[in-house]
This record gives sequence, C-alpha cells and structure tokens, in this order.
Amino acid sequence: MRANDQSSSSSNKSKDNAVSQHIPVKNIKIHGQKNTGKDRYKPGDQIYVRKVSGFFQKLRQRMNIIFFAVFAIIPWLQYNGQQAVLFDITEQRFTLWGLTLWPQDLTLLAWIFIFSAFLLFFVTTFLGRVWCGYMCPQTVWTFIFIWFEEKIEGTANQRRKLDKQKMNANKFIRKALKHSAWLFFSLLTAMTFAGYFSPMQSLFIDTFTFNTSLGMAGVLAFFALATYGNAGWMRETVCLHMCPYARFQSAMFDKDTVTVSYDAERGEGRGARGRKEDPKALGLGDCIDCNLCVEVCPTGIDIRNGLQYECINCGACVDACNGVMDKMNYARGLIRYTTEHELKHKKVHVVRGKLIGYGLLLVIMSSMLILEVVNRVPLSLDIIRDRTELAKENFNGEIENVFTLKILNMSQTDNTYKLSVSGIENTQWHGAQEITVKAATASTLPISISVDPYDLKGYMTDITFTVEQINTDSEVKVAQESRFFNKR
Repeated sequence: MRANDQSSSSSNKSKDNAVSQHIPVKNIKIHGQKNTGKDRYKPGDQIYVRKVSGFFQKLRQRMNIIFFAVFAIIPWLQYNGQQAVLFDITEQRFTLWGLTLWPQDLTLLAWIFIFSAFLLFFVTTFLGRVWCGYMCPQTVWTFIFIWFEEKIEGTANQRRKLDKQKMNANKFIRKALKHSAWLFFSLLTAMTFAGYFSPMQSLFIDTFTFNTSLGMAGVLAFFALATYGNAGWMRETVCLHMCPYARFQSAMFDKDTVTVSYDAERGEGRGARGRKEDPKALGLGDCIDCNLCVEVCPTGIDIRNGLQYECINCGACVDACNGVMDKMNYARGLIRYTTEHELKHKKVHVVRGKLIGYGLLLVIMSSMLILEVVNRVPLSLDIIRDRTELAKENFNGEIENVFTLKILNMSQTDNTYKLSVSGIENTQWHGAQEITVKAATASTLPISISVDPYDLKGYMTDITFTVEQINTDSEVKVAQESRFFNKR
C-alpha cells in the first residue's frame, strides 16, 4: 500500500510539475494599485479628480467653452422675426434658420442622422474617443460641476478631507453652496434645452415669473434633476456603464488609431528616485510611480495598464505626466497620444482601408444629404375627398365631386399659389383657384370639380391636381393624383 501511495504521489507531483511548466503563474497588478497593496480606486468609490494644467487641458477647456456657448446661444438667435432654431413638436415643425422641416421631410432628417453617425465612426477610427474627451455633453457638464467643487470645497485633497469630517458648520455651508450651485446650473441647462422645443423668450419669462404650465414645469424638473444626477453624482458611471458608445468603440479601433497610451518599454520598471539619480544605474525606467496619471483621470483608471474601454481620451494623464517629466528633466511623452504600431516601432498607416471606407461612406452620405436639400420642394399638397357622397349630379346636369385641398407652405416667406386640375377635358372648377399661404403654415381650400357626363369614359377616372407658386422667379410646383367618380 505504501509503495502504491508513493508511486501515486510521485505521479501526481510529476503531473503538477508538467502543469506548472505549461501554465506559469503571474502576479497581476490591479490598476491604480501601489506597492502598499491597497487599491487606489474601486468601482463605486468616489473619484476626487485632481486639477491639472497643460496643453491638452487648455485645448479641452476652450472646446468645452465653445460647445457650451453654442448650446446656450442658439435658442436665443432670431431669423426673419422668428426663433432661428426651434423643434416644435406640438406643431410637428422643425425650424433651422431658413429651412423648415415637416413630417414629410423624414428622409432628410434620416440622412442627417446617418451622416452624423458615420462622421463619428470616421473620427473614432482616426483619433479614438476624442469626442468623449473633448465634446461629449456628459464630459463637458462633469468638468463644469467639478469646477464648482474646486471653487467651493477646494482641491482634491481638501475635498477628500472635507468628506471624511463629521458634519459641522463649515462642511454644511460648503456642501449647501455646492449643491445649490449645481441645482441652479442644472435648471439653467434644463431651460436652455427646453428652449430648443419651445419659444425661448417666453419660456424664460414664464419660468422666472412662475407662470409656466404644469407640463412644462414637469419637463424642466425632469431635465434639471437628470443633469444634476448625471454630472453631479453619477459622472464616470455614465461613461463606464450607461454609454453604449464605450461598448462598441473597440470595433472601430485598429493598431493605427491614435489613443492615449503609456510607453511601457520606456517607463518600466517603475520606482521612486531622486531628481539627480540616474534611473539606468538604479535599474529603473522613466516612470517614478507617482500615480498622478490616476489622480487626474475623470474615470479613475490607470493608463499604465494598457488601452481600456473606460478611457475617454481626454489627455489629462498626458499633461500630468509631462509635468512630472519636466520636473525630473526627462523627455516628455511617457504617456502620449500615439498608436499601437508606433509603440512597437512599426510603420504607422495613416491612410488605411477602414479609414478610406468610412471616408467614402461619408462622401456618399453627404452627397445624398445635399441632393435631398437641393431637390426639396418647399410645398406640399394633400387631397381629402368628401366621404359622404363620392359623386352627385348638380343643377346643370353635370357630375360633381367635392374635394378639400390642404396646401402646406414649407418655406419661410408668405407665398401665393395657383391651382389647376388635369386628366379630364372640359372640367369646371368651383371655388378659388388662387390662395395665399403664410410662411410655415398650412391652409385648406374646399373646392368641387364638375364634368359633363358625356366626357366621362367610365365609373372612375384618374385626375391630377397641380399647385404652382406664382409670386417668385423660381419654379415651385407639386402635383398630386386623385380620382373622379361618376354616378352609377
């Protein structure tokens, strides 16, 4: 028995040795973790974003200011005495300066959305998630809310210490001021957003005089609380767990996509050292393991762990690392915007198949959009028949059909239109044949058509109504088919 046990034990050891040779054990360092073994950040922990200055942060701030200024100013602009941009859902009318879109223009809106989607794909393939880092509303508003925090509660370390304190007068005042500023700014954001769908001037007056409707008050409260929650409390949670773009972006990345990356070949191994010490003599790389790249990251990741879907390409870690490299008298670019091929000393292909494909699709989509706009006729005609009696005989012995013509002027000017009908000879038109329709409105015109029964060849005849604009040099005309019925 003992011999058998020893033989089985030795065979088990040999198997274990074989397995250990094939599957080596590695100690994986958790992102954001220092040598102390304590995590710098865990999901659900609050991130205290440290302020950093540098080229990319100045660029991001200026782009954020431009984005916010455009968002805030557009609803106040006027064009031809009307709000320049207004998506009036109740009237089913979208106004974009000199262009008014109606439900009939759904294809035009579809082309706009498709073009925007492929433009995002093209930029992502080339420059990664720069949209997220520099122009996404979630990022812009998050950094605005962080700015309020810094002004009221202090730096990242001061905010961390304040949160650890027990409630006292100083903490209560600072927290109250911060949340009041957040809520007020969220209300302004909600009012501005609602101004794209409701006349802006009257909306602001009604809101601050407490004369707004109950429905609009509910809309403002919803969007204000959504802004307050997303930018004030959820922040990186939206980017990490709620944004679908973060999930499918990897399908657009390749090894030539420009992303924020850590040069591990240059930076490893990490370790603290004095400014005057030679890292090569100490067997160290350029990374001094200061962890500033983690402390300035708005999503709390460690870029040194490689490309991660949580990275929004904002460049905060690039500026922080460059500042440290300057102090250590090392070359900049330990963390930088680069490609995977460049890090591996391979040739970078700026022009490549995927980028060309997206570019060609962009050209096609933009061409279709331009053609749709150029060929768009700012006039629409709907024909409504009298359903009580398809045909009747009038006092002259003629067969008469009654119609209601709905004429939609989709332009920004008042226009006069001439109406006619074709398809049957010797028709008699009863009602007005000219009508003036105000800009971006619809008018209805009841008319009737009568025909001598000897001119009708059957029970039903195809006819065509035509509406033509007569007060302009350009030809604006639409035609709509209908039916003329004879008495049985």
